[in-house]
Amino acid sequence: MTDIRDPDLALDIDGICRLTGEFTLRSGQVASEYFDKYLFESDPTVLARVARAMVQVLPGDTELLGGLELGGIPIATMISSLTGHPALFVRKQAKTYGTCKLAEGPDVAGRRVTLVEDVITTGGAVRDATRALREAGAVVEVVVCAIDRSPAGENPLADVGLEVRPVLTKAELDAVRAGA
Repeated sequence: MTDIRDPDLALDIDGICRLTGEFTLRSGQVASEYFDKYLFESDPTVLARVARAMVQVLPGDTELLGGLELGGIPIATMISSLTGHPALFVRKQAKTYGTCKLAEGPDVAGRRVTLVEDVITTGGAVRDATRALREAGAVVEVVVCAIDRSPAGENPLADVGLEVRPVLTKAELDAVRAGA
């Protein structure tokens, strides 16, 4: 059986977020299960529990928290309030008006940005954000996420040299479901 770091959180997230049916993911893959992260992100008690768990896996040298649009933003905001680290709000693409920024918040040049995401499957949005932030001069080496849906033992972001630090994995969620 998979060693689950927080079986109560895993059980609650699984019960709240796991939907069954036919779902097309951002990557274009079709899945029979979907983790609707907005169901835990809209619950302040569960969101706080997830954020506290994410604080435990943050790199010690984090200077800025880069919350990815849309799901990473509430988590990054909550982690920011717990740690005092400033948050960035990273868009899927730069605005075409006003400041025309990709990342709203403090300047990233020369700073260590830890990305914050809700669910990672193939890592497409994280990969895009990593490349854009690095082009802006940020040091981006780690992403923390609430749920890593990628296949066990695989790092979907190895191609961009990014370490994935999840709070929960799909294997852990499957294990609590099997044991329930």
